[in-house]
Amino acid sequence: MGAFAEFERSLIRERQREGIAIAKRAGVYRGRKPSLTLERAEELRRRVAAGAKRAALAREFGISRETLYTYAPVNG
Repeated sequence: MGAFAEFERSLIRERQREGIAIAKRAGVYRGRKPSLTLERAEELRRRVAAGAKRAALAREFGISRETLYTYAPVNG
């Protein structure tokens, strides 16, 4: 019974991947828009490099700290 459920789930995921690929080719499936524009992201990186507190920057830019670390990694 479990093997059948696993097989059925793999078929569903395969059809889902195919549908997403078709939608991307049609220009319908673009994903989420970036949280920050290129200019704002560059300003964020510059201020992190200058030593500003990350939590305060996240609040100011209206993003989560996790998103901030995506734009400005600790070792980057």
